[in-house]
Order: sequence, then structure tokens, then C-alpha cells
Amino acid sequence: MLPDGPYFQAMVEGPSRPHPQGMVDRWPDLFRLGFSRSEQPGSSGVPGDTDDSSPEIEFVAYGEDCLLVGRTVLDADRLSDMLNAHEEYVLAGVTVQRLDGGEPFEIDEIAVPRDEIFLVHAQGPRGDAERRHRTSPHHLALKMGPFKVRGYFHALPGADPVDALRRRKAMVPLTDARIEYTYAGERREIKVDALIVNREQIDWVEAVVPTEVEFPEGPRRVAAAPA
Repeated sequence: MLPDGPYFQAMVEGPSRPHPQGMVDRWPDLFRLGFSRSEQPGSSGVPGDTDDSSPEIEFVAYGEDCLLVGRTVLDADRLSDMLNAHEEYVLAGVTVQRLDGGEPFEIDEIAVPRDEIFLVHAQGPRGDAERRHRTSPHHLALKMGPFKVRGYFHALPGADPVDALRRRKAMVPLTDARIEYTYAGERREIKVDALIVNREQIDWVEAVVPTEVEFPEGPRRVAAAPA
């Protein structure tokens, strides 16, 4: 969980908190092979176990040591709503891309806990426009395990964006986002229109100007130490 205080930068001394064990090391715990949705005995409350009326969407999840590219069932108006409503997601037709450059492999179906996921991007609806509130975009840089993320976080006018982010539900949407990471020893950068970040996997976050070329080396502001 993120520390209390006005900024995530409250983690001042000592090493960053450890992230969960890599996904690839935990495949036996995550497998859900041999079951199609029609074979499931009713809905389990997990995306992928719903009826056929829910649309299927392409889904890319970023874990500690791999990317999962597959499909899932969207059982809510918006992807962020679905991700916040469940603590586990069923993906089908999954290709696993190891960040260390190991040979990719495929899995028929897999159940992934939310706390194993750092980032998600997918093609899905943006939801009912009438539900949206007037917000101001704030450009943020976020360090999340092996990933460097930049994008626009939308907060209420006048709100401190970092504090507002800390108060959101676990899965938080960004727009016009960039993801930087290392794959097989080489730097990669991906740009997406919309990205959802797992707030509980953030090491630190900093408000930055959109024209800033280099990713910050670390947080520039630090919360005052408690008296």
C-alpha cells in the first residue's frame, strides 16, 4: 500500500518496498486450463466467467517480469470500473512475453490476481459521457517496478493531483500515456491513448511538465518527516 501523507514521496529513507514475486515464477498458481466459460458452474464474479452477452476485448497486462496479451470479458461500462470491481481477472488466448527475452509461450486461459498487475491497456468503451465530471489534466511521471510511466491524470479543478491520485480506487486511468521498460536488454517505449495503473504498485509519482524529455531520476519533493 502507498504511504500516508501529501505525496507518495513520503518513502524517504531505506530501499523501496518489494514488489510481488514475478508472475512467471508463479504459473502453477495462476493456471485455469481446461475450462471454458460454458463449462463454469455459473458466474464466479470474475471477469471471463460471465454470460455471452458481455463483449470480449483485447487486454494487455504488465506484470513484474512479463506481459500478458489476451482477451477478457468486459462486464462493466468502463474497463476501469471492471478492474476495480474484481480482485482477479480471467484472460483467454494469452501470449506471455517475458521481459528477460525468454521464448514467448501461449496459455489457453489464466486467472490473474489484481495485485500481480502493474498496468493495463485495452480497447474498450469510455463509458457514459453524462457520468463524467469536469476535470483538469495533470501530467505525471510514475515509477512502478520495472516500468516508467508518463501520462495525464484527470483530477477535479484545484486539487493536488498527487494527493488526488492517492485517494482513488486501486485501478486509476491515465490518458495520452507512455510506458518505458527494458525488454531483452533493450529499451522500449509504447504510447497508448488510455492506460490504467495499479495505484498500489506505485513506487513514487511526480508532477512533471509535458515537454520534459527525460524521465525524472526520482521524486523532487519529499514529505516532511513526522514530528
